[in-house]
Amino acid sequence: MYIIVGLGNPGKEYGGTRHNIGFDVIELLAGQENISVAEKKHKALIGKGVVAGQRCILAKPQTFMNLSGESVRALLDYYKADEKEELIVISDDVSLDVGQIRIRKKGSAGGHNGLKNIIAMLGHDTFIRVKMGVGEKPRGWDLADYVLGRFSGPERKIMDEAAERAADAIRSIITQGADAAMNDFNRKVEG
Repeated sequence: MYIIVGLGNPGKEYGGTRHNIGFDVIELLAGQENISVAEKKHKALIGKGVVAGQRCILAKPQTFMNLSGESVRALLDYYKADEKEELIVISDDVSLDVGQIRIRKKGSAGGHNGLKNIIAMLGHDTFIRVKMGVGEKPRGWDLADYVLGRFSGPERKIMDEAAERAADAIRSIITQGADAAMNDFNRKVEG
Protein backbone atom coordinates (compact mmCIF):
# COMPACT_ATOMS: atom_id res chain seq x y z
CA MET A 1 0.00 0.00 0.00
CA TYR A 2 1.36 3.39 -1.00
CA ILE A 3 1.26 6.31 1.38
CA ILE A 4 1.31 9.57 -0.57
CA VAL A 5 1.91 12.59 1.65
CA GLY A 6 1.68 16.19 0.51
CA LEU A 7 3.40 18.64 2.82
CA GLY A 8 1.85 21.93 3.85
CA ASN A 9 0.38 23.88 6.73
CA PRO A 10 -3.24 23.50 7.86
CA GLY A 11 -5.55 26.51 7.89
CA LYS A 12 -7.13 28.77 5.28
CA GLU A 13 -4.45 31.44 5.76
CA TYR A 14 -1.85 29.05 4.28
CA GLY A 15 -3.93 27.92 1.30
CA GLY A 16 -2.28 28.68 -2.04
CA THR A 17 1.14 29.46 -0.55
CA ARG A 18 4.39 28.13 -1.99
CA HIS A 19 4.87 25.95 1.10
CA ASN A 20 1.48 24.28 0.51
CA ILE A 21 2.08 23.00 -3.00
CA GLY A 22 2.20 19.45 -1.54
CA PHE A 23 -1.39 19.88 -0.31
CA ASP A 24 -2.35 21.21 -3.77
CA VAL A 25 -0.98 18.09 -5.49
CA ILE A 26 -2.84 15.80 -3.04
CA GLU A 27 -6.10 17.70 -3.71
CA LEU A 28 -5.59 17.43 -7.48
CA LEU A 29 -4.76 13.70 -7.31
CA ALA A 30 -7.72 13.10 -4.97
CA GLY A 31 -10.06 14.85 -7.41
CA GLN A 32 -8.73 12.90 -10.38
CA GLU A 33 -9.06 9.56 -8.55
CA ASN A 34 -12.37 10.38 -6.80
CA ILE A 35 -10.85 10.05 -3.30
CA SER A 36 -12.17 12.17 -0.44
CA VAL A 37 -9.33 13.44 1.78
CA ALA A 38 -11.43 14.34 4.82
CA GLU A 39 -10.92 11.67 7.50
CA LYS A 40 -8.95 12.91 10.52
CA LYS A 41 -6.46 10.18 11.49
CA HIS A 42 -2.74 9.88 12.25
CA LYS A 43 -2.35 13.67 12.74
CA ALA A 44 -3.49 14.15 9.14
CA LEU A 45 -6.46 14.47 6.83
CA ILE A 46 -6.44 11.21 4.89
CA GLY A 47 -8.31 9.54 2.08
CA LYS A 48 -8.22 5.90 1.05
CA GLY A 49 -8.54 4.78 -2.54
CA VAL A 50 -6.86 3.38 -5.62
CA VAL A 51 -4.25 5.20 -7.69
CA ALA A 52 -2.78 3.53 -10.78
CA GLY A 53 -4.29 0.21 -9.73
CA GLN A 54 -2.73 0.22 -6.23
CA ARG A 55 -4.34 0.82 -2.86
CA CYS A 56 -3.17 4.18 -1.54
CA ILE A 57 -3.54 6.53 1.36
CA LEU A 58 -3.48 10.21 0.41
CA ALA A 59 -2.49 12.37 3.38
CA LYS A 60 -2.17 16.03 4.31
CA PRO A 61 -0.43 16.24 7.72
CA GLN A 62 -2.14 18.67 10.11
CA THR A 63 0.88 19.05 12.40
CA PHE A 64 2.25 22.15 10.65
CA MET A 65 5.23 21.76 8.37
CA ASN A 66 8.00 21.50 10.97
CA LEU A 67 6.40 18.43 12.60
CA SER A 68 5.33 16.61 9.42
CA GLY A 69 7.36 13.56 10.44
CA GLU A 70 5.03 12.85 13.37
CA SER A 71 2.15 12.25 10.97
CA VAL A 72 4.30 10.31 8.47
CA ARG A 73 5.62 8.04 11.24
CA ALA A 74 2.07 7.40 12.53
CA LEU A 75 0.83 6.56 9.01
CA LEU A 76 3.71 4.16 8.33
CA ASP A 77 3.33 2.44 11.70
CA TYR A 78 -0.41 1.94 11.27
CA TYR A 79 -0.47 0.82 7.63
CA LYS A 80 2.82 -1.13 7.78
CA ALA A 81 3.97 0.33 4.47
CA ASP A 82 7.55 -0.07 3.26
CA GLU A 83 8.91 3.41 3.98
CA LYS A 84 11.72 3.10 1.43
CA GLU A 85 9.51 1.90 -1.46
CA GLU A 86 5.89 2.84 -0.70
CA LEU A 87 6.16 6.28 0.89
CA ILE A 88 5.95 9.23 -1.53
CA VAL A 89 6.37 12.73 -0.09
CA ILE A 90 5.52 15.85 -2.10
CA SER A 91 7.21 19.09 -1.01
CA ASP A 92 8.10 22.57 -2.22
CA ASP A 93 11.72 23.26 -3.19
CA VAL A 94 13.27 26.76 -3.44
CA SER A 95 16.33 25.43 -5.28
CA LEU A 96 14.25 24.49 -8.34
CA ASP A 97 12.73 26.91 -10.85
CA VAL A 98 8.99 27.56 -10.63
CA GLY A 99 7.20 24.54 -12.07
CA GLN A 100 10.19 22.18 -12.18
CA ILE A 101 9.71 18.69 -10.72
CA ARG A 102 12.48 16.55 -9.32
CA ILE A 103 11.95 12.99 -8.11
CA ARG A 104 14.49 11.61 -5.63
CA LYS A 105 14.78 8.27 -3.81
CA LYS A 106 16.99 9.63 -1.02
CA GLY A 107 18.93 12.65 0.09
CA SER A 108 19.23 15.43 2.62
CA ALA A 109 16.40 17.76 3.60
CA GLY A 110 18.07 20.59 1.70
CA GLY A 111 17.04 23.05 4.37
CA HIS A 112 13.34 22.03 4.19
CA ASN A 113 12.05 21.72 7.76
CA GLY A 114 9.23 19.33 6.84
CA LEU A 115 11.65 16.91 5.16
CA LYS A 116 14.13 17.40 8.01
CA ASN A 117 11.50 16.28 10.53
CA ILE A 118 10.47 13.28 8.40
CA ILE A 119 14.13 12.19 8.15
CA ALA A 120 14.48 12.58 11.93
CA MET A 121 11.33 10.53 12.61
CA LEU A 122 12.28 7.78 10.14
CA GLY A 123 15.93 7.65 11.18
CA HIS A 124 17.07 7.64 7.52
CA ASP A 125 16.75 9.68 4.34
CA THR A 126 15.77 6.91 1.93
CA PHE A 127 12.20 7.57 0.80
CA ILE A 128 10.71 8.75 -2.49
CA ARG A 129 10.05 12.44 -2.79
CA VAL A 130 8.52 14.58 -5.48
CA LYS A 131 10.03 18.04 -5.15
CA MET A 132 8.04 20.91 -6.61
CA GLY A 133 10.07 23.92 -7.70
CA VAL A 134 8.74 27.21 -6.31
CA GLY A 135 11.68 29.36 -7.36
CA GLU A 136 14.54 30.91 -5.46
CA LYS A 137 13.69 33.53 -2.85
CA PRO A 138 14.50 37.08 -3.94
CA ARG A 139 17.61 38.67 -2.44
CA GLY A 140 16.92 40.34 0.87
CA TRP A 141 13.76 38.31 1.52
CA ASP A 142 13.30 36.15 4.60
CA LEU A 143 12.90 32.50 3.53
CA ALA A 144 9.81 31.97 5.74
CA ASP A 145 8.12 35.06 4.26
CA TYR A 146 8.87 33.80 0.76
CA VAL A 147 7.58 30.23 1.17
CA LEU A 148 4.51 31.46 3.04
CA GLY A 149 3.79 33.91 0.20
CA ARG A 150 1.56 33.24 -2.76
CA PHE A 151 2.39 32.73 -6.41
CA SER A 152 1.89 35.54 -8.93
CA GLY A 153 -0.83 34.94 -11.55
CA PRO A 154 1.58 33.63 -14.20
CA GLU A 155 3.44 31.50 -11.61
CA ARG A 156 0.14 30.00 -10.38
CA LYS A 157 -0.66 28.86 -13.92
CA ILE A 158 2.79 27.24 -14.20
CA MET A 159 2.33 25.56 -10.78
CA ASP A 160 -1.12 24.23 -11.71
CA GLU A 161 0.47 22.60 -14.78
CA ALA A 162 3.33 21.31 -12.59
CA ALA A 163 0.79 19.79 -10.17
CA GLU A 164 -0.75 17.90 -13.12
CA ARG A 165 2.73 16.59 -14.05
CA ALA A 166 3.39 15.66 -10.41
CA ALA A 167 0.17 13.61 -10.30
CA ASP A 168 1.30 11.84 -13.48
CA ALA A 169 4.76 11.33 -11.93
CA ILE A 170 3.19 9.71 -8.86
CA ARG A 171 1.24 7.31 -11.07
CA SER A 172 4.48 6.54 -12.92
CA ILE A 173 6.31 5.83 -9.63
CA ILE A 174 3.54 3.41 -8.67
CA THR A 175 3.34 1.60 -12.02
CA GLN A 176 6.95 1.69 -13.27
CA GLY A 177 9.07 2.44 -10.20
CA ALA A 178 10.96 5.53 -9.09
CA ASP A 179 13.91 5.06 -11.49
CA ALA A 180 11.70 5.07 -14.58
CA ALA A 181 9.72 8.03 -13.23
CA MET A 182 12.95 9.93 -12.60
CA ASN A 183 14.00 9.33 -16.23
CA ASP A 184 10.64 10.61 -17.49
CA PHE A 185 10.04 13.58 -15.19
CA ASN A 186 13.44 14.91 -14.01
CA ARG A 187 14.04 16.99 -17.09
CA LYS A 188 13.84 20.74 -17.34
CA VAL A 189 10.50 21.97 -18.60
CA GLU A 190 10.86 24.98 -20.85
CA GLY A 191 8.45 27.76 -19.91
